Amino acid sequence: MSVTKNKWTPTHGDPYRPVPYRPDRMQGAESLARAAELRARMDERRTVRRFSTDPVPEQAVKDAIACAATAPSGAHQQPWTFVLVKDAEVRRRIRQAAEEEEQVSYDGRLGEEWLAALRPLGTDEVKPHLTDAPALIVVFQQRHWLGEDGTKRKHYYVDESVGIAVGMLLSALHLSGLAALIHTPSPMRFLSEVLGRPANEKAFAVIPVGYPADDCVVPDLVRKTLDQVMVEV
Repeated sequence: MSVTKNKWTPTHGDPYRPVPYRPDRMQGAESLARAAELRARMDERRTVRRFSTDPVPEQAVKDAIACAATAPSGAHQQPWTFVLVKDAEVRRRIRQAAEEEEQVSYDGRLGEEWLAALRPLGTDEVKPHLTDAPALIVVFQQRHWLGEDGTKRKHYYVDESVGIAVGMLLSALHLSGLAALIHTPSPMRFLSEVLGRPANEKAFAVIPVGYPADDCVVPDLVRKTLDQVMVEV
């Protein structure tokens, strides 16, 4: 990989160059304690739709994005772009376009089966979180690498890679004391237009980030237990 003036070039065809990896091995008791603490903290994570307008520490959000960018990816091509949107007018435009698409969806485009699945979550076409939350992270997947000279390189396992990165992003935000929501208005082409993203990028998700509002409520849902999601062989 070569990096020049913050421009990343894919390692396509480069020789394999291994380097040592010898992290300190965590002792069993410490490992168990950390795992239990992490499990308990992550079990507190909830999707929030009512955000306070209070500002959040910008560096905490940037650090969470940096954590997400450490995610594994197909052929280490890192096919993601995280657009941090703070400008109130841009967030207003995103909300307006998203609600127009959501209105069509809730008026019938989703279909009755999907609408029925959404009812326990209390969602509708009104999306105040897009303007109330002090920051939005719009995640784009890079369908291929595009050089400044128009050169293209195929990316592999893009959906899987970006999905893993978003999962790590949500975890990092939660563990930093921030609330978040995965919002996927469909279709999402307007995000590329509003944010001026290049043709090789496709919107993957919009993630409002902030603190829960004082009157925040969440659905009374029950998560599956470990024995319902894990099979031992």
